Amino acid sequence: MNAAVSVADNAGFDIDIELRRGDARSGFRRAFAIRSERRVIAVVGDSGAGKTSLLHAIAGLLRPVRGRIAIAGETLFDRERRIDLPAHRRRIGYVFQDARLFPHLDVRANLLYGLRGAAARERRFELDAIVELLGIGHLLARGTAGLSGGEMQRVALGRALLSQPRILLLDEPLSMLDMNRRDELLPYLQRVREESGLPMIYVSHYPEEVRRIAEDVHRIG
Repeated sequence: MNAAVSVADNAGFDIDIELRRGDARSGFRRAFAIRSERRVIAVVGDSGAGKTSLLHAIAGLLRPVRGRIAIAGETLFDRERRIDLPAHRRRIGYVFQDARLFPHLDVRANLLYGLRGAAARERRFELDAIVELLGIGHLLARGTAGLSGGEMQRVALGRALLSQPRILLLDEPLSMLDMNRRDELLPYLQRVREESGLPMIYVSHYPEEVRRIAEDVHRIG
């Protein structure tokens, strides 16, 4: 994963957008402004503040009505300049609250799915390195049904990294785990933060997670 260091050299977030859905009376309308020179930031806020909607806008799943999204020196969206990269060109690694693994595939196949379409010359993250980073070598031949919640999230994180992202979004990845499972998974998230070199946005309701993962915290809502 040595080439990932070059990604972090130009880390930083410049986000100033407005999102709208529905009509003026009952619809969703939120403005977000986040600027940071840090590589790993957290976004916190009450339920309904729009944290997931913000991540969807960054990933290209929601289109802002105005504003700009630039991360690590790359402009993903700029309404005035008519820049709107499609989701597949944004190279976003996205880890959800639930792992969303393919139940008909074993762990190895779930991981390899992340490599689809990635040319060998473009790869910074290889299967063996990710398996070692996340401590999941003993799981490779297993189906997903017998995995614990923490194991499933480690596989989901590995698949996201193998998609060769330029940015990693983590939307409350520990929220469905009990305290013991969260404590087991946090060191792996810290290793990913340190060893991947990727810009990361981490969403969580738990202050201890935020303290251990993020370099900068932004409250919305």
